[in-house]
Amino acid sequence: MDRFRLDGKRAVVTGGASGIGRAIAEVFAEAGARVAVVDLNGTSAKEAAEAFGGGATGWECNVAEKASVEAAFAGIATEGPIDVLVNSAGVAHVGTLLSTSEEDFDRLYRVNVKGTYLVMQAALPAMQKAGGGAILNMASIAATAGLPERFAYSMTKGAVLSMTLSVARDYMAEKIRCNCVSPARVHTPFVDGFVARTYPGHEAEAMARLSAAQPIGRMGKPEEVALLALYLCSDAASFVTGVDYPLDGGFFNLR
Repeated sequence: MDRFRLDGKRAVVTGGASGIGRAIAEVFAEAGARVAVVDLNGTSAKEAAEAFGGGATGWECNVAEKASVEAAFAGIATEGPIDVLVNSAGVAHVGTLLSTSEEDFDRLYRVNVKGTYLVMQAALPAMQKAGGGAILNMASIAATAGLPERFAYSMTKGAVLSMTLSVARDYMAEKIRCNCVSPARVHTPFVDGFVARTYPGHEAEAMARLSAAQPIGRMGKPEEVALLALYLCSDAASFVTGVDYPLDGGFFNLR
């Protein structure tokens, strides 16, 4: 398993204080990386970094704001080069075209699309200077499947997929790889909160329906996404770039 180790590498994980991002940051730290945990909640980012150990640090950052991103990455740069970047920060939304407000549309665009753009733009020069690196963006099956009531969310994840392909093409010659992962539904605190708000008193039935949407019969686990992320960001995946990896419990091919 040494081929999957990240010893000596510096990894930045946005949204790293909770959910999928936290699972990725933790697995990377276990694999030997020095992790910079970046999150909107600076206190949670620092607490997560302390829990991971291994030289992990926590950074407060609003990925939707250029000044905040630049400040965070200026600080991270003082600790050494950036070898790996994972864009996991994001927000979700439930709604159709007609039920999605302009405010919600703009909010999702700012965080999921503009945030991914700003963070990649801030990290890439450090990778160029270091002679290469690996970028992993968190997309979704919503990027390529017509999911009900996911209009704005699907729009943003389609953009993440397109940006991934563009970056992979433009910086391949500089030994910078860029891929994305497209999970189906993953059981995170967001899902629990959504179910509690939307189906009060019927949480168990709602969870059963959400689980059954994946042919495998359950939701994914954050650590399952993290292990795929570890492979894609390790030297074991040195021949992999410009790829969208579905992690979907059979969603696309077995329905």
